[in-house]
Amino acid sequence: MTLFTSRREKRLWNAVIVVIIGIYSLIFIGRPLSGYLRERELLTNGFWLAIALVLATVLWHGWKRYSGPLEIGIWLGIIAIYLLVLLRMAVPEERSHLIEYSVLAIFIHEALKERNKQEMLIKYPGLIAIGVSSIIGLLDEGIQLFIPDRVFDLIDIGFNILAAVLGVGASTLLSWVRRKI
Repeated sequence: MTLFTSRREKRLWNAVIVVIIGIYSLIFIGRPLSGYLRERELLTNGFWLAIALVLATVLWHGWKRYSGPLEIGIWLGIIAIYLLVLLRMAVPEERSHLIEYSVLAIFIHEALKERNKQEMLIKYPGLIAIGVSSIIGLLDEGIQLFIPDRVFDLIDIGFNILAAVLGVGASTLLSWVRRKI
């Protein structure tokens, strides 16, 4: 018996691992990196560049499956929600939570959905993806209790959960629209 039900599922779980490594590595290099970027006045511009790259990737992937004008409306709504949340977050470093945990939750969700396509064993993959992402976010903050220049923050945990909900919600809504059209 193999661990994965398909090549796609294996790629998705590998992506989950890469994202988790990236998130946890930022515990140690995040402060020096943000300080370096802030000193050179690149933090905000670098963040918006990263957002633009993520958006371009999402749109390129979504365009391959374009299903009509309703989908464009859904995309615009999702983008508006993310932008409103991002703009309400005053500290640029905090904004990264929205991207990190949305991406993580979407990869977990897609991997669970792929497993369901092959075996139909998992009920509520969206809720599981949100739960697992939230636990990873809680561990992220818990580790910071033991790092001298880091702070455990319940607000960050809330942002991590919000990001997971937004990511899975957007993914689920887009999948639903594509099935209906």
